[in-house]
Amino acid sequence: MSNELRWKPDWALARQALTDWWHHRGLALWVVAPKDEPWETIPEPRPPRDAEEQWTNVELWAQRVVHQLSRRFFGGVAFPNFWTCIGGPGSLGLFLGAVGHPAPDTLWYEPVITDPEQHPPLSLDRTNVWWIRHLELMRWGVRENGGRYLVGFPDLIENIDTLAQLREGQSLLLDLMERPNWVKAKLAEINRAYFEAYEAMYPLACDPWGGSTFCAFELWGPGKVAKVQCDFSCMISAEMFREFVVPPMREQCRRLDYAMYHLDGTQAMHHLEALLEIEELDAIEWTPQAGIEGGGHPRWYDLYRRIKAAGKSVQAIGVKPEEVEPLIEAVGPEGMYIMCVADNEQQARALLRRVGWKGEA
Repeated sequence: MSNELRWKPDWALARQALTDWWHHRGLALWVVAPKDEPWETIPEPRPPRDAEEQWTNVELWAQRVVHQLSRRFFGGVAFPNFWTCIGGPGSLGLFLGAVGHPAPDTLWYEPVITDPEQHPPLSLDRTNVWWIRHLELMRWGVRENGGRYLVGFPDLIENIDTLAQLREGQSLLLDLMERPNWVKAKLAEINRAYFEAYEAMYPLACDPWGGSTFCAFELWGPGKVAKVQCDFSCMISAEMFREFVVPPMREQCRRLDYAMYHLDGTQAMHHLEALLEIEELDAIEWTPQAGIEGGGHPRWYDLYRRIKAAGKSVQAIGVKPEEVEPLIEAVGPEGMYIMCVADNEQQARALLRRVGWKGEA
């Protein structure tokens, strides 16, 4: 078996850097750019006829993903990631009964829990059309791979974010106060469904190197890997976060080999201390909300230092090419996963050489 991917010649080096990053060692620099010459001549598929087909035609979706990957340069720890989020972020909510309404740029979710006391227990429905489509897409990726890319896990999403999809956010805020035990019971059901889905998908995402890829945030690691999150946390107190969100998240992290938390927006920053206390959580990613400084701005240097000081690795996204080296100098390379999109392949390769990447540059 080759140690490389056809579209990622230095994959062995990238694997080692990503593994080291999970263990808070070294730098994981992810740089992508339009490729000067495609890896292969992959025909561009026809556009979808409408929003419905965009989100439901598995073959067309898969062809579009492979076409896009064939025209991208993967520098540093970046790798060709076969994107399987056909239901958008939050696929688990669809598997548990939320109704998906296709739109041109997204998939809208319609809640289904109108009567909390009468709604049946939440469980994975293996006859659900969205579940079937996801498995079809992953199987397509495995079948047509040919050593070119890695088949990623869809962005399932979990915990109270999934319950909000099923119940509706404002109603769930009232439930936290009026029926807290019901909320905790639902979160336990969601955790069970999450791992039933994860275990069923894992054989399709497990690669020849004993690792797996999680589509969102371009994660790879040995064994079982996932991103965890709670965007709903922006609307609740630190006390509620510790009571409702942390216990099922801790269980989730405990059952995974590597887990990274998606910290989304300054409105969620008051939960950082609780996150840093979760021993089983390996890394924290930071997403500044729209309208403020991006992930490579000096405003966030202290945040990254604080996360690293607590023994967690950091993922910084949206870092501009000119921000990469000042960021590394300010916070140190150890335990930093920096995501950067270059304008072209020449710019990407020059950046990789400057930071000392030993692979394809």
